Amino acid sequence: MSEWRPPRRLRLSRAIAAAQAPVLLGQGRRLRRETPRLPDAPLPWEGRVDGPGGEGGGSERVLRLLVIGDSTAAGVGVDHAALGLGGRLAEALSARTGRPVQWWAAGRNGATARDLVRQYLAPALERPYDLVFLTVGANDALALRSARAFRRDIRRILARTFAAHPDTALLMSSLPAFFRFRLLPDPLRRSLYRHSQALEREARALVDAHPRAHMSPPPPPYTEGFFASDDFHPSAIGYKDWADFAVDDAESIGFLRLLDEH
Repeated sequence: MSEWRPPRRLRLSRAIAAAQAPVLLGQGRRLRRETPRLPDAPLPWEGRVDGPGGEGGGSERVLRLLVIGDSTAAGVGVDHAALGLGGRLAEALSARTGRPVQWWAAGRNGATARDLVRQYLAPALERPYDLVFLTVGANDALALRSARAFRRDIRRILARTFAAHPDTALLMSSLPAFFRFRLLPDPLRRSLYRHSQALEREARALVDAHPRAHMSPPPPPYTEGFFASDDFHPSAIGYKDWADFAVDDAESIGFLRLLDEH
């Protein structure tokens, strides 16, 4: 079998960034120096949302949700994990399925897909889940990791997740729409968005080829109040918007029916 090579349009995203490297590196250093570094949400990164039946969730079996990835899995931008992505996804899932949802999160600020594979995927998968929500790729784009390396890591995440839990379902978030980040100056904004789209195309091809996995479409325009005080991570409003969008999309294509099998 011949060695896999990314299409020319994907290789160009890194080449263009390399050509602009002096400007991009300077803008990146300035952003890191001037942007406030927000903390993770306080532990514990777990919780429960009861279904319509109230406490105990009636007779419906509890859905088990894992949110895993980068700083957004770690709840950066909010002061309580229940207001972060894990809690907000649990709320959205409970509202649409009528079932109670127990959720856990595992993530690290600045983590790439490679970090996830090497450092905390295996421990997180020790517990069984009905749904895994994967949020990763933003830091891979920021680090200008190659599409080939990102594809390899996403393949490993999928393989290890389904090897551990063949009957789980996996949702992966699309990458951020960097071109809408007012914090980012040009050409850094355009370069990041271009490269993030190259990475996303590779991930989407792998994820959507799996019968029990789906990748969310690109996000709609961010609403007022979406961003936290650093203008980079979501706020409590932003996490709710994101969770509602992802779960609404999954419901619209019938993906949530996979959860009825449990």
